Amino acid sequence: MCALPEAERGFSRVDAVAMYSGALRDKIHKLKYEGRAGWAMIFGRLLVGWMESHPEAMHGVDHVVGNPTHTGRQPLQHIEAIMDAAYTEDVTRAYPLSPPGAHLLVKYAETPRSANRTLDEKRAAATAHAAALTWTGDTGAIKGATILLVDDVFTSGSQLQHVARRLRATGAADVRGLVLARVPWSG
Repeated sequence: MCALPEAERGFSRVDAVAMYSGALRDKIHKLKYEGRAGWAMIFGRLLVGWMESHPEAMHGVDHVVGNPTHTGRQPLQHIEAIMDAAYTEDVTRAYPLSPPGAHLLVKYAETPRSANRTLDEKRAAATAHAAALTWTGDTGAIKGATILLVDDVFTSGSQLQHVARRLRATGAADVRGLVLARVPWSG
């Protein structure tokens, strides 16, 4: 994915806080699939800590938005919970995070999940996911903006690719990715 030209992948860079393995993998699953909401606060702290320790990567970022989960997701909208926690953790308002409940990127329709799917199925799910997103803020605010798109896990990169391409087609000048964890590369 990262070897593709930027126009095809949509994002200019993707940073990961850590590798997707061991205890972190387990805790992401506890939040995402068991609804253990307390992990959202810890993950929000991790994201803000990463932003604080990487000012060069945050330079010029106009909006920090989560790659949204469906509004009806059960047991909870884990990305939104993480983003709300990150906003709460950013007590000095140093970063352009949206206040809880005022997310700029929202997913109103359910789409096929990509977890535990083949690469082709992941790509199809990513296309449907990106098509189901709505920018809820001022549409002028996305024009020429640099957006940091946050997600929990980077596996194939398909979902981040399609969402980034959608944001750029809507007018964003640059889309960067930040994930809690990335799957170790193979090969």
